[in-house]
Amino acid sequence: MPRLTELIRVPGGVFNAGTNDFYPEEGPSREVGVDKFALESDPVTNSQFATFVEETGYVTVAEQTPLFDDFPNVDPALLKAGSLVFIPTAGPVDLRDWRQWWRFEPGASWRVPYGPGGVSWSNIPDRPVVQVAYDDALAYARWAGRRLPTELELEYAARAGRPGTVYAWGNEYAPGGVVRANTWQGRFPYENQGWGVASPVGVFGRNPWGFADLIGNVWEWTSTYFATGPNRSIVEAAVSCCAPSSAREEARRLATVTAETHPRRVVKGGSHLCAPEYCHRYRPPARQGQSEDSATTHIGFRCAA
Repeated sequence: MPRLTELIRVPGGVFNAGTNDFYPEEGPSREVGVDKFALESDPVTNSQFATFVEETGYVTVAEQTPLFDDFPNVDPALLKAGSLVFIPTAGPVDLRDWRQWWRFEPGASWRVPYGPGGVSWSNIPDRPVVQVAYDDALAYARWAGRRLPTELELEYAARAGRPGTVYAWGNEYAPGGVVRANTWQGRFPYENQGWGVASPVGVFGRNPWGFADLIGNVWEWTSTYFATGPNRSIVEAAVSCCAPSSAREEARRLATVTAETHPRRVVKGGSHLCAPEYCHRYRPPARQGQSEDSATTHIGFRCAA
């Protein structure tokens, strides 16, 4: 049985979270405090997730046929188990239309991330598990006796006590010509000299606190509901273990305002698909709101305690 990933104890502290310099949802820049916590050194791997499934019989969201009640405007014949798969385009396309490079693939799941006939998890056991929705990550964390981290915890750990530079490691993307994270290397979404997929955990080294892949490789789920502007502080306060149920319910309401059927959670860190002209989000303050039922080839997770 693969062992659970090592937990690294992180001291509490105050740091400058967010930024006003890039995407609007990343602001405002502000000083925040984080209580001490423990965080897994690496994202959860395929082999670890496979052990969880073997011991519990768990079936992920992508492996279940969607319910018509959740998608009443969709042709029932199209409601099939599966998930989103990234497919490089043949050449330049309109970057405003994500449908050019994402495709729903019936049968795609954590077992076969790119769909039936593609690579199996067993061929890449040391890579981060992907095609996991929020509930899948939460179920694993509970099985492991752990929890999902908050947005601020991941941002704080990615900084590792360093000042608020553009990137986690400094103001240069590739200092000394060395690429420090698994991101898109080339012209998105058709030309890439990088990995193009999730890389084995730890290939790009570790930060000063011992964490791997907090930036790049795969986006990581957090327990924080997604909100922007004045609502952001309300949502952040609601993830506290001491927050009243009314605060958590208000956070859920705010996260559902612009969602179709499921509230959105914050994902952090960017991924191997992030490119400067489209998704310059391989930075500690970067964030996206992801529907809880989303499962794709570039979203994974790690646990906290």
